[in-house]
Amino acid sequence: VGDGSNQAYGVDGTFAFYDNISLVGYFAKTQTPGVSGQDTSYQGRFDYAGDRYGVGVEHLVVGDNFIPEVGFLRRDDFRRTYAQGRFSPRPRSIERVRQFRFEASLDYILIADTNILETRKNQLRFQAELENSDRFGVTFNDNYELLEAPFSPGPDVTMPIGGYDFKDVELSYSFGQQRRINGTVSLQTGGYFNGDFTTLGFRRARVALTRLLSVEPSISINRIDLPGGLFTTTLARSRVTYTLTPRIFFGGLLQYNDSTESLSMNLRLRWEYQPGSELFVVYNDQRDT
Repeated sequence: VGDGSNQAYGVDGTFAFYDNISLVGYFAKTQTPGVSGQDTSYQGRFDYAGDRYGVGVEHLVVGDNFIPEVGFLRRDDFRRTYAQGRFSPRPRSIERVRQFRFEASLDYILIADTNILETRKNQLRFQAELENSDRFGVTFNDNYELLEAPFSPGPDVTMPIGGYDFKDVELSYSFGQQRRINGTVSLQTGGYFNGDFTTLGFRRARVALTRLLSVEPSISINRIDLPGGLFTTTLARSRVTYTLTPRIFFGGLLQYNDSTESLSMNLRLRWEYQPGSELFVVYNDQRDT
């Protein structure tokens, strides 16, 4: 595809073997006048998703000069290697437990043109799924972040350039989807760059107010203690969905962030007026509180 000044081309594919093995891959290249080299992106991924065992391996590269123009890159100039393993037995001797999950993952992101470590996240996770579909979990994280520019996580606090190694642990309890009110309650604490943090959260929630109206609230309260200061941030948001007919529904996302002192909303009306044809009416608004 191209607009006369920029061109992009590539190939991608997904192959599924049986019901639990898949291979995913792509190769893409862009051409922009005045830019040459480091203009490719490619990925290869293998997944085995069995009930008792699971394995995932991925390698992803995005060059510094890979410029899709019509696309959006969350991150560029990186080389990511990811591996994950899972053992999830179903104990017959414990009546209240449906399944245990033991997971370990390694996630390394390097700067593509220098191979300098930019981000690392090693994770160990244990989860128990009960017979009533509730889940209890414990997660240990080992993190590394390289700051190439100063970072301000809060008011009057600035993190200097450098590499930071820190660890944290999270406890979570999820209520089953069959409940009228469900969601995940979590407590996370540990290191945060060169300080400490504690987060209390409620996420992935859903409350069915009526058969047609539901809300999905979430809130995160973060207490961060750094050498430059102690502060607390709160992020609250809620998604609202109202189904007028099977082909017409209204959705909205409201979000409040006290660290940026902002209140934002995204409202959308979707109407499928005939099969395969849809009309969207979207309203966005952001205010400084």
